Amino acid sequence: MPGPADYQRRTSVVRGILAVLLAMFLFAAMDAINKHQSQTYAATQILWIRYGVFFLFALWLARRNVRAYARSKRPLLQSVRSFILVAEMLTFVVALRYMPIADVHAIAAVTPLMVTALSLPMLGERVDLRQWLAVLGGFVGVLVIVRPGFIALDWPVLIVIAGSAMFAFYQIALRVVSRDDPPETSVLYSAVVGLAAVSFVGPLQWQAPDASSWVLFVVASLLGCIAHLAMTKALDYAPAAIVQPYSYTLMVWAAVMGLVVFDQFPDAWTIVGGAIVAASGLYAWFAARAAPAAR
Repeated sequence: MPGPADYQRRTSVVRGILAVLLAMFLFAAMDAINKHQSQTYAATQILWIRYGVFFLFALWLARRNVRAYARSKRPLLQSVRSFILVAEMLTFVVALRYMPIADVHAIAAVTPLMVTALSLPMLGERVDLRQWLAVLGGFVGVLVIVRPGFIALDWPVLIVIAGSAMFAFYQIALRVVSRDDPPETSVLYSAVVGLAAVSFVGPLQWQAPDASSWVLFVVASLLGCIAHLAMTKALDYAPAAIVQPYSYTLMVWAAVMGLVVFDQFPDAWTIVGGAIVAASGLYAWFAARAAPAAR
């Protein structure tokens, strides 16, 4: 008969799953607002406002000891990682202006597989044959979506692929700095370096927002902050190996947002390609879980 500890563990896992589902919904909602705003405002302005809110959120998160959290054992890598995140976010805001949300996230879903491929040369982690097959499967899925040689390979697609690669590098760097710095330090560096970087370009194409646009800017920024916090909570409640597969629901939420808000629905190629990418990612996850038992 299950005891209190088993019940508490199951409850914690359920909370973790619900938290990651909430995070994926909030990310999709944030991207829907960003796509709407990008039709009127420059991507640099959108990021400037978003990073301003993110900076306040980071200060709140580190409020107990800001000075201690501001000290890093890997300041250079923290700064480079934070700058890469700015570039990655900029590429996706630009891509959302020209592409349906579902298409962007179907291609971006290959990021975890890029992290798997980079884990060997950059982290020295073992990547077995099954995981390499999953990486190959994800590459095939992206080819199904973009169909090079059959349709014109538009530059926004290339931006999404480049942004996915940058986000993979960002996650690798985050793994490295997390060995020496607490999460609050990484969040604080991301906010400070990011705000400083976009402050150089944010004013260049500034267009004074009206009241409704200001509301949307702030709401989108808060959605992003809450989504990141929900992901952190999800990993507190349950192991990453349990909650990771649920992150692929972001593609579903993105399709729903695209249909409801913009009357855009992914075509058959995007659905099939996205399914291949997601299946490859899940296969890589299962292979990673089975790997320790095989050693």
